[in-house]
Amino acid sequence: MSDRPIDMGIWSAQEVRETTRRLASVREAALCGGLPATAPRAVIGESWRRVLGRGVDPDRDRRERPLTVEELEHRRHGSQLATLLPLFNTGLLPAADAAQQIMVVTDAEGRVLWREGCAQVRRMADRHGFEKGADWSEDVVGTNAIGTALVARRPVLVHSAEHFVRTHHPWTCAAAPLHDPRDGRLLGIVDVSGPAHTFHPTTLSLVTAVARLAECELRDRHHSALDRLRASAAPVLARLGGQALAVDKDGWTAAVTGLAPPDRVALPKSPGAGPLWLPRYGMCTLEPLPGGWLIRVGGPGQEPLASRVLLDLGSRNRPAVTLTCAAGSWTHELSPRHAEVLFVLARRPEGRSAADLAQDLFGDRARTVTVRAELSRLRRHLASVLAHRPYRFADGVDVELRLPPHPVDLLPHSTAPAVVAARGA
Repeated sequence: MSDRPIDMGIWSAQEVRETTRRLASVREAALCGGLPATAPRAVIGESWRRVLGRGVDPDRDRRERPLTVEELEHRRHGSQLATLLPLFNTGLLPAADAAQQIMVVTDAEGRVLWREGCAQVRRMADRHGFEKGADWSEDVVGTNAIGTALVARRPVLVHSAEHFVRTHHPWTCAAAPLHDPRDGRLLGIVDVSGPAHTFHPTTLSLVTAVARLAECELRDRHHSALDRLRASAAPVLARLGGQALAVDKDGWTAAVTGLAPPDRVALPKSPGAGPLWLPRYGMCTLEPLPGGWLIRVGGPGQEPLASRVLLDLGSRNRPAVTLTCAAGSWTHELSPRHAEVLFVLARRPEGRSAADLAQDLFGDRARTVTVRAELSRLRRHLASVLAHRPYRFADGVDVELRLPPHPVDLLPHSTAPAVVAARGA
């Protein structure tokens, strides 16, 4: 027996046929619970174990209802990826079309928002339910480049019989995740798919490069928008006394006066002009600016204290924390590391020292400097509900932890020992 993974590097036509045959035998052995002569690649083996646990049928397509036209247009309109379509069409579509492939862009849930490319391959995709509005997550269609990249949070190639469902074996797909460069939030997937025999081994590198270029484009646009807001806000801030901030519509800071500049201010989802309580600054006054808001810190009224925290880890792609008090509710999407920290604190209400958290997150009690830096950043958003010495949720705060239905889906990208142990509980 050999546990050497199958090499997915450079393929000749003969190598493609041989690799496909070997992959089919590896898959059959895995489904039967046996030991294959050659081990699947780690990303594929992990995906197979996940979808086996969820009861995906390895021999038959399972197709969820696609989005309606209205639902599809709503998701397209709300997606940051819509503005990147010209870049995808220039960087990927010509190569995909010439190679008899299709280019697909999905949202963070694996729903196909856009699909372009070779007409013949689009018709083939239709027969598999690989259409606009389709759900291409692992839970529905098993191991595939889109769904597996959503879980792994990294570029993934799935070739032929590496697909869990047998009817997908004629296909090879390469997908890369797209993240919001401001906070690391997963936005969706860009993918190139097509018949296995037409696939070129450099396709994954091309898809990955275009995805990184798209993220750079989003970063440049963000910085340009903040520059424009800063120019508009400068004369206003110069005339003000006290403390004030100019932030964009998502709370990212363009300029401040009278206080240290935070990276971002946690705003309600639909803020309006007038008095507003903010978790970090207490009572404030919000005034509109071109492209954002002016926040005047300090205002009339007693500052309400947050009384409830909902830590929502039920979605594999969008962990978030919601603070509720008498003045309203505020939701803050979490980075992967901050989601891990809050998960540990929610599970250990008695609190954790910096060394304890270093063990929980890294398996190394010596990494206390990293832990303190992460908690410092986290407290910028949640200072009213987080205490320290030891680190914990503050007394009197009701904490609700919302977990996914299947333990294996808990922060699936995380390697933190505390999270890994909880997945196996």
